[in-house]
Amino acid sequence: MDASAARDGSRASLERVRPPDLDSVDHEILASLQTDSRTIAETIGARVGLSAAAVQRRIKRLRQTGVIAREVAVLDPHVLGLAMTFVVTVEMERERIEVIEGFRSQVLADEAVQQCYYVTGAADFVLVVCCRDMADFETFTRRMFFDNPNVRHFTTSVVMDRMKVGLTVPVRPAQVR
Repeated sequence: MDASAARDGSRASLERVRPPDLDSVDHEILASLQTDSRTIAETIGARVGLSAAAVQRRIKRLRQTGVIAREVAVLDPHVLGLAMTFVVTVEMERERIEVIEGFRSQVLADEAVQQCYYVTGAADFVLVVCCRDMADFETFTRRMFFDNPNVRHFTTSVVMDRMKVGLTVPVRPAQVR
């Protein structure tokens, strides 16, 4: 599987992939970039004991191997008028591949959906959705769920407080085998 398949959330990204060999310096670079992706190579190099050029080569390799999937700006939804966040569980009418893939395509195309997980258990999907207000969310539910004959049931929880939001992953040195 190539790095782009791992980034786009495709079914191929669920396959087990052998992680690239990372040393403790790679882990330190990743930890620094997760905190602030705009940190310059000179600053990272001073922390890890490498030249800026060596840090840049490592970052390039981390991008090429898919370890660094994307570098984005994290926006505050409240400042942008998206005051409400919802966690929605969705149960599909049938578990056929074309139904799952159709819903997946619908979710990927809708900008209100911030996160989507295909899960086991009573629900088939768990969504995190941001909307301006309840009226905006009602419009979302109509287009995403009520207008979709393959959605059997959905349950909504309104987020009262965003206690922790992030995309950082634990970065730890490779295990000795």
